[in-house]
Amino acid sequence: MFAIAVWLFWRSHRDLGNNWSPTLEVRKGHTLITQGIYQYIRHPQTDKDYADQADPKMKLDDCETQRKLNDVGIKQAKDIGAAFTAKKIPVDEVITSEYCRAWKTADLAFGKHKKNAKLNFLPFEEYTEEQVQQMKTNVTPLLTTVPPSGKNTVIVGHDDIFEAATGIYPDPQGMAYVLTPDGKGGFVIQANMLPEDWSKL
Repeated sequence: MFAIAVWLFWRSHRDLGNNWSPTLEVRKGHTLITQGIYQYIRHPQTDKDYADQADPKMKLDDCETQRKLNDVGIKQAKDIGAAFTAKKIPVDEVITSEYCRAWKTADLAFGKHKKNAKLNFLPFEEYTEEQVQQMKTNVTPLLTTVPPSGKNTVIVGHDDIFEAATGIYPDPQGMAYVLTPDGKGGFVIQANMLPEDWSKL
């Protein structure tokens, strides 16, 4: 599927050249690609932005101790799902971190999720080079595995993890990236999508 990666690209989708179509269709050599793609989505807008992973009171099994999607973020998640439905983009796996804002985004958009701890933050606000490398090592297999034929995969995660893997900081919250695995252990970022762009599809 599309790997919607919501991270690591400072450029807008309008700067991505011929591979980008405003209808979220990815073209490669003038051939429309609608499957075998990953979409990485950074969770939509939250009530506030802070490093809750470094808070000793934060518990992954208690949403009340974590940042929460606000009303705007909830709408953004629903709009993403509505766009996929309208465009008839097939979604197979929806993989999320264990943070409530990630899996709730998946449920609101796609009605399902599968948690994977490899998408979690490390419990720090600032990271050493070794910790950044650890996050990259954790997430890279999820971005480089070629999806099953005819399938699309959605990943809902966080900024620091995506930046560790790609070097791109996904800003703002809700930013999505379309990636295609190259079959050689790497991937190509084809396009990105701002949260407000989904309603324009």
